Amino acid sequence: MRSIKLILFCLLLSVPSYAKKKPNIVLIICDDAGYADFGFQGSTEMKTPHLDKVAREGARFTEGYVTSSVCAPSRAGIMTGRYQQRFGYEHINVVGFMSENSALDGDAMGLPIEEVTVADHLKKQGYATGYFGKWHLGDGDQFHPTKRGFDEFIGFRDGSRSYFAYPEKALKNNPSLHRKRLEWGFDNYKEPDYYLTDLLGDEAAKFIEKHQKEPFFQVVGFNAVHTPLEFLPQDTAQFPDLIGKRKVLAGMTLALDRACGTIFNKLEELGLSNNTIIAFVSDNGGPTDKNASSNLPLSGTKSNQLEGGIRIPFIMRWPASIPANTTYTSAVSTMDFASTFMKAAGIDIKKHPELEGVDLIPYLNTNHSMPSHDPHDELYWKKSCRATFREGDWKLLRFPDRPAQLYNIKDDISETNDLASQYPDKVKRMYKKIWEWEQQMPQPKWLLRREFEVNDINRMDKYHLK
Repeated sequence: MRSIKLILFCLLLSVPSYAKKKPNIVLIICDDAGYADFGFQGSTEMKTPHLDKVAREGARFTEGYVTSSVCAPSRAGIMTGRYQQRFGYEHINVVGFMSENSALDGDAMGLPIEEVTVADHLKKQGYATGYFGKWHLGDGDQFHPTKRGFDEFIGFRDGSRSYFAYPEKALKNNPSLHRKRLEWGFDNYKEPDYYLTDLLGDEAAKFIEKHQKEPFFQVVGFNAVHTPLEFLPQDTAQFPDLIGKRKVLAGMTLALDRACGTIFNKLEELGLSNNTIIAFVSDNGGPTDKNASSNLPLSGTKSNQLEGGIRIPFIMRWPASIPANTTYTSAVSTMDFASTFMKAAGIDIKKHPELEGVDLIPYLNTNHSMPSHDPHDELYWKKSCRATFREGDWKLLRFPDRPAQLYNIKDDISETNDLASQYPDKVKRMYKKIWEWEQQMPQPKWLLRREFEVNDINRMDKYHLK
C-alpha cells in the first residue's frame, strides 16, 4: 500500500504545474493601440507602469498577430479560436457602412450563433464568466454576450462610444445611440457616472472579488484608445512635452494602464496572482491618422495588412507556469488564446479539431520539453481581394490594384524592400497557397461599401515606410 501511495505522489509531482488547479483567466483587449505605444514595447513617451510590470513578470511576444486588421473580425477570431473567415465574418459590421448588396445588415450581423465561444467552453468547466466593455460582435439580442457564454456583462454592443455619459436629450433624439449605451446585464441601461476606462477597471475588479473562491474567466474589452479622443485633464497634464492628439493619446493610455492596474492590484490583494493567467493585446494596429498612435518601426496602420495593421502589443503572465522576463520571438496569434485557456482549464483540445490556434504554454514553460517547431508555420489574412500569407519569415501580400509584394520579415521588419522580382517562383507558390486557403472559406455574410476598400488602400500607401 505504501508503495502505491508513493507512486501516486510521484505521478502528482510530474504533472505540469498549470494542470494541477484550474487557473483564473483575465484577457484584456484594448482598442486601436499602436505597436510602439507602451513602455514594454520601448516607448519613452507613454507611461504604462502596470502593464510594464506584467510584461517583466511574464512573456512578451515580439511577433504577436491578430487575425484581422480591424476590430470586429479580429475579436471574432479571438472568441472562437479560429479564422473568422470560416464563418463568413470577413468584414467589419458597422450599421450604415454596408453595401446595398450586402446579404445581411443591421441587427442581423454578428458572430453566428452556431459558433461556440471560448466562454462557452470555460463555463462548462465550472468557470464564472464575465465580459466588460466593447462587444462589437453583434448588436442584435441574439448575439448578446449573456447568450454567448458570459454570465455577466457591463459594456456596450457597438464598436465605439463616448467615454462620458450621453445626455438624456441626445439619447432621446438620436436612435442610433441606443447600441452605444452602457448596458448592465441584458437590456438594462445606465450611463457611466465617471470616465468609462476607470469604470470598466473598477467593475472588472469587483467581478474578481465576487468570484475569488471559484475559477473565473473575464474579458475586459476597453474601448481605449479608440476615438473619440476624450480624456481627463489630470491625465494629459502628465505629458507637458507632448502636444495635440499625441498628448491626448498619452493621457488616454495612462488611464488605460491605471484601469489595468486596478485589476492587477485586486488579484494581488486577494492572493490570486500566482495562478491567474493575464493576457493583454490590442485588437489591431494603431490608426495613426485617427488617434496619433505609433506603429514604428512597422509600416502600415489599422485596416491594412502591412505589419503595422496586424502585429500588435502582446503579453502574457502566469507565474505558476511562465518564467519571468521571457521574450518570445516566433509568430503567435490571438487565435491561440482559446486553445491556451481551454487546455489550462483542463479541456482536451485534441477533441476540438475546429480550433486553429495552439496552446502557447509549452512554448514558454521551460520546466518541460518544449516543442521542436514554431506555433505557426503559416498564417493568413484576408479581406475582399486583399490577402496576406506568412510562411516562416516570408510574407506575401496580394492586392487588387498592383502586383503582389514579397518581404522577408526577419530581415526587413519595416517592409521597405520588396523582393518579389528576385524570387518569382516563391511568389507564384505562395500566391497559390493563398488561393488554396481561400477556397476553403465561404463568401462573407455581409459586405462594406466599396469606398472603404479604397480608403484602406490609400491609408496603406500613406503609411508604408520608404
